[in-house]
Amino acid sequence: MNEEQLVYKCLEKDALAQKQLFEFYSRRMMGVCLRYSKDAEEAQDVLQMGFIKVFEKLEMYNHKGSLEGWIRKIIVNTALDNIRKNKKLQNNVEMDKVDYQLQNYNEGAIDVLSAQDLLKITHSMPTGFRTVFNLYAIEGYSHKEIAEELNISISTSKSQFSRARAHLQKILLKEEVVK
Repeated sequence: MNEEQLVYKCLEKDALAQKQLFEFYSRRMMGVCLRYSKDAEEAQDVLQMGFIKVFEKLEMYNHKGSLEGWIRKIIVNTALDNIRKNKKLQNNVEMDKVDYQLQNYNEGAIDVLSAQDLLKITHSMPTGFRTVFNLYAIEGYSHKEIAEELNISISTSKSQFSRARAHLQKILLKEEVVK
């Protein structure tokens, strides 16, 4: 069954087709959920809530662009809703808690990290840093889009991203990934 047929069957509430769609995309979407969640349990909850929304809104998918991209957007929005619900973004770290004077940062250092290592490091970031970092660096949102999505100012988005980068740099230096 091709993607279009699978979507059509899901729209008919075919449980087997829904299971196939979930199984095909759930691993990749779990990776997205893990980037925005504090732990695997929360990520699993976000994944489940996200796929419920996918099936509820599937008739809105217009077959323009990839189905995976459409699902990813719903999963990211579900993760952001979860963060908003828990009001974690209000607990931003003060500027003086992050060392901004990092020397000799190697931009290619991330290339030597495994995805698991990067995930572990991003989980060590405060939620505000991690959320903006993921939206900007991973998902490709602009600071304007992030500001609108999170109901913050553009300068706050830029500041949070800058702090996230500094935090990441500090960890990389501490772990001697960069010298």
